[in-house]
Amino acid sequence: TYPILAQAQPVTMDLKLILAVDVSGSVNEEEARLQRQGYVVAIADPEIVRAIISGMLGRIAMTYFEWAGKGWQQPVVGWRLIDDRASAGTFAAELVRAPISVGPWTSISSAIDYAVPLFAGNGFEGTRRVIDISGDGPNNTGRMAPAARDEAVARGVVINGLPIVIERFNLSWASISNLDRY
Repeated sequence: TYPILAQAQPVTMDLKLILAVDVSGSVNEEEARLQRQGYVVAIADPEIVRAIISGMLGRIAMTYFEWAGKGWQQPVVGWRLIDDRASAGTFAAELVRAPISVGPWTSISSAIDYAVPLFAGNGFEGTRRVIDISGDGPNNTGRMAPAARDEAVARGVVINGLPIVIERFNLSWASISNLDRY
């Protein structure tokens, strides 16, 4: 007979954060690097680390994936516990080493639908669940973005939209005015 192993209890933390980053065809190489570098700098910033460890539990869990069109999501860094400067630096270093993807189309709804199940079954339990989703254009494939958003919010997930608003001489067909409001 095999001994019955006790199932480990999930580690509780202040926040479970999913970083969902647009790498669709409308995101040029400079924008992709800018997004990635922004996260690298922010995650390792001593002020951000102080904010994380000053939370009630002093730790968060974070993961990072890139997304484009319907069904196109690429995990980059899996769930990691961030509870000090070293763990934040390790996460940032993993981002630096990973190649940046490029995918077709833009499906904000698919990114949200992919992200929500990531909160379950990973050994972490957060008092808050947040998706930070970046993008430089509107949903142009997959189901309607408001439907995905509304379902996620109904499950207690907070979604922060991080629009990439860069004025270009040649605006692409995917651009819309007031992307920040969209």
